Amino acid sequence: MPRLINPFKWLLAVVLLVALGACASEIDLTVPPEPLGNFKLGHNIVVARNPTIGPLSRKATEAEWQKAMTEAIEDRFGRYDGDKLYHLGISVDGYILALPGVPVVASPKSVLIINVTAWDDSMAGKLNPEPKQITVLESLSGDTLLGSGLTQSKQQQMENLSANAARAVQKWLLDNPDWFKSETLAN
Repeated sequence: MPRLINPFKWLLAVVLLVALGACASEIDLTVPPEPLGNFKLGHNIVVARNPTIGPLSRKATEAEWQKAMTEAIEDRFGRYDGDKLYHLGISVDGYILALPGVPVVASPKSVLIINVTAWDDSMAGKLNPEPKQITVLESLSGDTLLGSGLTQSKQQQMENLSANAARAVQKWLLDNPDWFKSETLAN
């Protein structure tokens, strides 16, 4: 049985993300990634045990979330070719996958909430002592303007949200450059 959700928290998350989304630049996977030290993706672990399911949402299985998020993380971080392994652990903690057929007036948006922990393999320890919570909305496009539930399949919504979550994880890691400084300097 899904846990009940506090509607105020969802509303606040949506308002904040819309405001932040307007400032964010599109990061394209076809260009080289922003430098992240000597980063190389090691383990890419995704779990989705008992996530909170928001109101008016399609249901998704743990396996569906694992596949979508694992592929998005691999697509974004597999481009780094450093020598030092870093591992990412991601927990899908809540989501709304907009339903089809909901009136255009409501224009429901899909939302994903994850918690992320990053590990440094050589230190055999976490880089962040507490999981980092990240909330993302679906990308705004012609397909989602009227609400993705009307124009996209559940799979497309999950891929969209997962790609946005992977982008947000990358931004968080880039905002913490001290984690990825090389131990030795080249001569």
